[in-house]
Amino acid sequence: MRTLLFATLALATAVASSPALSAPGAASPSLHVAATIPVPGHPLKSFDISAFSTPSDIYGFSDRSNHAVDLVDGASDRFAGRVTGFAHGGPNGLVAVGHRQFWAGDGGSRLRVVDIPSRRIIGTIDTGGRQRVDELAYDPRDHLVVAANNADDPPFLSFVSTAADHRIFGKLALPQATDGLEQPLWNPADGKIYVSVPELDHRKADGGIAVIDPVTRQLQGMIHVARCMPGGLALGPHDQVLVGCSDDAVAAGFAPRSLIVDLHARKVVATLRQVGGSDEVWYDPGSSRYYLAAVANSGGPVLGVVDGRSNAWIGNLATGDRAHSVAANPYSGQVFVPIAANGDIKGCSNGCVRVFGKH
Repeated sequence: MRTLLFATLALATAVASSPALSAPGAASPSLHVAATIPVPGHPLKSFDISAFSTPSDIYGFSDRSNHAVDLVDGASDRFAGRVTGFAHGGPNGLVAVGHRQFWAGDGGSRLRVVDIPSRRIIGTIDTGGRQRVDELAYDPRDHLVVAANNADDPPFLSFVSTAADHRIFGKLALPQATDGLEQPLWNPADGKIYVSVPELDHRKADGGIAVIDPVTRQLQGMIHVARCMPGGLALGPHDQVLVGCSDDAVAAGFAPRSLIVDLHARKVVATLRQVGGSDEVWYDPGSSRYYLAAVANSGGPVLGVVDGRSNAWIGNLATGDRAHSVAANPYSGQVFVPIAANGDIKGCSNGCVRVFGKH
């Protein structure tokens, strides 16, 4: 996703050993800090999106400071390796594809295919733009990765085959998206691609979720959301998505919040005012919970926790500096959050991944 527009404040030393709920009386998220995994190499100052490869039991995140996708073993909670070879300023978006791959957006309008077992890049696709490839979605039914060139003018999506030839079937420009594109996702219930659009027609208070047919590559509608500048999207139960109203929305003067949108009805069905200012958000089907990397939440960065069945906010857990990325392991229920290099969290002086686990 986009580079953060402001520097987040470092957390006080008091939260370094154990996170606390941000509001008295909140229901316990039943999570604690299970591990702090140091990140080697250059100090982790810039990073982007996370993903979890369930078949490989590997968590990955885009480490811009080391121009690599960093890998963590989901069983042992240990740093498992690094896939290098990305451009300056990359990688960006990340998505798990099939049984052994991550695909990552990179600078120079490149899309990279990462082989997890061999720890190397095995494919590069030029999407034909001038700027970076950012966010990605995987459509296993149509064997596609949908890639967003968010910074091109106009921003556009590429529909790329996951077959060995990595053919680009087509593109879709979205000129009404006047502040780029954010998270796309594929919905198996209707086969559509949904994409966060932070700003429509130069109106910051009017954003949306674009509805796209991945086969015809046509825009089929727009679900409008107000004063949100949507960033992360996570598909949960009941054909609903959690929308992370972004840190850019907070910077624009809108109150931190999150939304639940019903994709079938195409409308907002719940507003969560306890957590907001998020970048990446995630749904864990194992626990039926949404997780939000709410980097611009009031009071400092938190991991927001929301019940996916009732759409009720459960609680917020303190995270750390620039913590805007999150993914969960559906087998163990553990939640992974990268944190920038800082002196306030033990084991994180060079940057780390904090692992939140169940009690």
